[in-house]
Amino acid sequence: MPKRGKLYKNAAAAIERSRVYDLNEAIALVLQAKYARFDESVDIAVRLGVDPRHADQMVRSSVILPNGTGKTAKVLVFAKGEKEKEALEAGADYAGSNELIDKIKEGWLEFDKTIATPDMMGEVGKIGRILGPRNLMPNAKLGTVTFDIARVVGEIKKGKVDFRVDKAGVVHAVVGKVSFGLEKLEENVLAFIDRLIQLKPSTSKGVYLRAISVSSTMGPGVKVDPLQVRGQIKAA
Repeated sequence: MPKRGKLYKNAAAAIERSRVYDLNEAIALVLQAKYARFDESVDIAVRLGVDPRHADQMVRSSVILPNGTGKTAKVLVFAKGEKEKEALEAGADYAGSNELIDKIKEGWLEFDKTIATPDMMGEVGKIGRILGPRNLMPNAKLGTVTFDIARVVGEIKKGKVDFRVDKAGVVHAVVGKVSFGLEKLEENVLAFIDRLIQLKPSTSKGVYLRAISVSSTMGPGVKVDPLQVRGQIKAA
């Protein structure tokens, strides 16, 4: 077990490890526990009642957080002709075709998200071994293989978050920065959980939202009551 520093221990002292908190209270504790000198990200982890070994229980999608993530992603678009021009006009940081693919083959990876027009996927597939392990491969299920370039670039720039359940049945995501404050962070978390609820597989049995935890980058995790969150979403 890793050793924890004094600042972490002091922050964790205010949190009851065995207790589950209402969302508002949990986020307040995360903000109170902040001790790093930089603007930490706020992370969420949700354990779902699914078995990712079965394809029909793989939860993978995206959500546009109402207040963004606090980070503007660098977007690269694989496209030709008018679609390349459309991408740049929509705010993409990089757009092009084979010249970008060649550059990536040489080791260039100065971007956070990729989009591709369907006609480019044959060429993009040649660098799948580079992009895939880094979660940078355009994916039709996530809406990043499309001819609707301007819309998708805009969504990513506004704070679109991609996510997928891991082998342990847990979904991880960034839901903002501590500087957002309680209200904006709560709005983002509710939007994220609401999206997960919408994606519940029909084959998932029993309790779906099994556990929720929120934390800052450096701070301790705070357990959130899934039933309270679900009720809050229904009441909205």
